[in-house]
Amino acid sequence: QVEANGGVVHYAPTAEDACSIISRIALTQHCRLAVKTKSMATEEIGLNEHLEKVGIRVVETDLGEFIVQLDHDRPSHIVTPIIHKNRQTIARAFARELGIEYTEDPHVLTGHARRYLRDIFRRCDLGITGANFAVAEDGSICLCTNEGNGRMTTTRPRVHVALVGIEKLLPTKSDLSVFLKLLAKSSTGQPITVYTSIIRGPRKPDDPDGPEQFHVVLLNNGRSRILNGHYRSILRCIRCGACLNACPVYRRIGGHSYGSVYPGPIGMVLSPLLARLCDYFDLPQATSLCGLCHEVCPVDIDLPQLLIRLRQNQVQNHLRNFSHRWIFRLAAVLCRSEITYRLAQWLLRRFLTNNTERDWIDKAPYPLNRLTRNQSLRSPASKPFRQIWEETLRHE
Repeated sequence: QVEANGGVVHYAPTAEDACSIISRIALTQHCRLAVKTKSMATEEIGLNEHLEKVGIRVVETDLGEFIVQLDHDRPSHIVTPIIHKNRQTIARAFARELGIEYTEDPHVLTGHARRYLRDIFRRCDLGITGANFAVAEDGSICLCTNEGNGRMTTTRPRVHVALVGIEKLLPTKSDLSVFLKLLAKSSTGQPITVYTSIIRGPRKPDDPDGPEQFHVVLLNNGRSRILNGHYRSILRCIRCGACLNACPVYRRIGGHSYGSVYPGPIGMVLSPLLARLCDYFDLPQATSLCGLCHEVCPVDIDLPQLLIRLRQNQVQNHLRNFSHRWIFRLAAVLCRSEITYRLAQWLLRRFLTNNTERDWIDKAPYPLNRLTRNQSLRSPASKPFRQIWEETLRHE
């Protein structure tokens, strides 16, 4: 249907293929300045860096993404990429990179960004977007933004390239209406996003604006492999960010700690699946399994269960080192008998005696010293719960 509307469809099995296709389109059309509206897929494949290497400048137009790019930083949230920054950090970046007078006034800073980006929009010749959804019925893509930069990116340049993960395809326009409501309410609490753009191809002869060429690049990059396995439900994700907002771990450590384009609970599952489990070995462990992410997910992805399955795969594939396996096997033996369990508790209290007034141990003795290399251990209670319980019953 995209081709029937006058567009061109490309299929990219891998991230490298997607980068090559988009750079080839840009170089063939002699594009030198690209504007881009926020797309997780382009960040996933490292498109900006690839285009810069072939001589094409890429400018992010989403205000948050623009600030992140200006400050040589990375996004820390799917929906609000600069949630980790304050006005002072942003003001310093604007003064340093744009040469303006230092100010912390949000309205003034936004005005400078607007003027800067308007000039970029005036001169750009390539527009790159993702797609929140793509409708197979009529060959259209749907973009949801709150700033209007999506419409500038898709109408001002003469070439528009949309990179779409194959999981974003919807059968009909009726399905699209359902997902638009889910996305806005789960993401920002709005009835619908301020700008909801539906694009069906290049500019027609009687259209007032729009690109001369429209390309859709369908990205696989491991998605079909996920679809054929036990983790296929993760592809239902609509990137609303609700699981990040609910997760107590994400709220504590921030998005950069995940080392991936996709942070939070969704990233803990998706990143190891799109790459390799051994590349993101720690992510399935970075959760309390409290289940909040599942409760708030609008498309009912059971993230805690998927995380448990990933942990099982780590054990089955022997990805844990010998010391980890030895410790857990020893713990399993000790917990099978009341006698060994009580003995282990007694030894632990003796072994981890804290001689300070603090309730935390900053430096544990060997072989537990590795555990306190980057964190503190809680001091064992002076009395085990069993003893406290028995004393309580005697007093009653």
